[in-house]
Amino acid sequence: MTACDVCFHHCQLDEGQRGLCGARICEKGKVRAENYGRITSLALDPIEKKPLRRFQSGRMILSAGSYGCNLRCPFCQNDQISWSEHALHGAQWAENVSPEELVRTAVRLKARGNIGLAFTYNEPLVGWEFVRDTAKLAHEAGLVNVLVTNGTAELPILEALAPWVDAMNIDLKGFTDRYYTKVLGGSLDMVRTFIARAVQVCHVELTTLIVPGENDTQEEMRGLSAWVAGLKDSSGNVIGRSIPLHISRFFPRFHMTDRPPTDIGRIRELVETAKQSLEYVYSGNC
Repeated sequence: MTACDVCFHHCQLDEGQRGLCGARICEKGKVRAENYGRITSLALDPIEKKPLRRFQSGRMILSAGSYGCNLRCPFCQNDQISWSEHALHGAQWAENVSPEELVRTAVRLKARGNIGLAFTYNEPLVGWEFVRDTAKLAHEAGLVNVLVTNGTAELPILEALAPWVDAMNIDLKGFTDRYYTKVLGGSLDMVRTFIARAVQVCHVELTTLIVPGENDTQEEMRGLSAWVAGLKDSSGNVIGRSIPLHISRFFPRFHMTDRPPTDIGRIRELVETAKQSLEYVYSGNC
């Protein structure tokens, strides 16, 4: 068996077997990204949809997605390309697009206001090699690169991408081990470690989706925002208060339809709570 080294799952794979993410496969004793260059989604979006509010505001960016994800969020908005049966069996409808082709498309779209590429829709880190190769070419073409990620990856993956990524929106989905482990199938420790390093290498904004009955207390938001406020740059200076936090409203979706949308009043309360620690707090999906 061969171990995948991307995230905390460290999937032990037999020959021909895919990992939990559905995107990485063992072949000839090595684990590779089976979703390399396999594009399922492509759209020219306002950068605010990533969401990014304090990076290239008012601009457009070409957003590209593949398939696969290493979390199991029951409310996933993109389940057909993240962890549905189709996604985990190779997303047969995906189109082959090389890094060169994707960058050429992004360059052509400069005429429509495009500033670069955003790797999003599914979890881009499960196919980080394609992100690296494409982002490098995008920089050479004068484009910027944005990563929209759940932050569930080992630090060597982040370091491999850091020279080519200009901004990230990272999900900090909650602030308890119970929620990350029992509900999302993730690791809060890994995400915190990833965020703490990411803020040292590029512009970072964070997103927390508020799910009723799961992560919607003021106590949890106080802990989350206080932790963010204490983040430091590579020189040890505290910079966390200026990191933007997006607090987003949940809507019933996929396997989580047993509760109503998040109360708008609760979102407003949590925004005010977070503002006690952070300068830039935004509500989303309201």
